[in-house]
Amino acid sequence: MRIELVQIGNSQGIRLPKAVIEQAGLSTELDLEVTPAGVVIRPVNKTRLGWADAAAACRAEGGDAIGDWDATIGDFDGQWQ
Repeated sequence: MRIELVQIGNSQGIRLPKAVIEQAGLSTELDLEVTPAGVVIRPVNKTRLGWADAAAACRAEGGDAIGDWDATIGDFDGQWQ
């Protein structure tokens, strides 16, 4: 797809077709990276989105003790002894 830079005030920008925005999962906040090959635009990665709600739900169920998480801890230290 070929597009052109357009004047936006004192800057320049690009117009992305709606279908491209939807297909790429873009919203109002984007990550922009300049690489040797050009410019990469991607949605902001919100990896911890929802963690606060999940922790609050866990506390509400009485599961905030550290012992509740022991089931996820393997024998990592034992492997190095």
